[in-house]
Amino acid sequence: MAAETSPVRLPAGDDVLTVVAISLVAEILGDVLHEGLGHAAVALLTGAKSGVLSTVAWSSEFDSRLVAAGGTLANLAAGLVCWIVLRGVTCGSLRLRFFLLISLAFNLFAGTGYFFFSGVTNFGDWAAVIDGLPSHWLWRVLLVVGGIASYYGAVLVVGSGLVRYVGVPRIDLRRLQRLTWIPYFSAVVLLSAAGLGNPVGLQLVWQSALPAAAGAHSGLLWLRYYIPRNTVPERGSEYMERSYLWIGAAAGLTAFFIFVLGRGIRLHT
Repeated sequence: MAAETSPVRLPAGDDVLTVVAISLVAEILGDVLHEGLGHAAVALLTGAKSGVLSTVAWSSEFDSRLVAAGGTLANLAAGLVCWIVLRGVTCGSLRLRFFLLISLAFNLFAGTGYFFFSGVTNFGDWAAVIDGLPSHWLWRVLLVVGGIASYYGAVLVVGSGLVRYVGVPRIDLRRLQRLTWIPYFSAVVLLSAAGLGNPVGLQLVWQSALPAAAGAHSGLLWLRYYIPRNTVPERGSEYMERSYLWIGAAAGLTAFFIFVLGRGIRLHT
């Protein structure tokens, strides 16, 4: 009598291509909100006649403190919306919850990280916001201190959300690492590639694109060590299966982001 043998099952895991695809869509959304809604739309609504929008900058003859601050404010507002929706989704798919979580991370880290970046370097959006204000050094110190505090708060929010609402146990450090490192490096590669053809010049890639991704999103590399100990999953913790819908959407949006928006498009009122 032949003995029955059960099929060998390989260890389950999250599909890497799907994680990359979701990360790319989330980063594209965060970047467009920052440059397109926060800078370009605000400028066009408050006085600019036209300007050039790219993945790394909005350029026009009109400028103001509100336009400079708009990118960060748009990211922070988007982060708040993502957090509210993520907490309210009780039966959404794991892919949807992960997209909301990574969008939350990209928007909060870009927003809070910009305070610290401008305070330290005296460059970028918030350097323009405080330019010409009395007690300039005091404003820079406030940006640095406020940036550190708010960024750390963002790390706690994102880390807690990854456990509670995406459903990854806090003790599963290997999975936490995969689901944070893959989005980080995906964003860095995407913004670097898109920035190469920008109309302002390659210097802006080193001054803006890379700091925005490699610096601002660096919390993804270490947030797993700062998740509060009493945080437990409140949603299912199944693994992420492959989604050709997400992969196809990411491929199309990435092509547009790099080859069209990356080279700059002119907008008019």
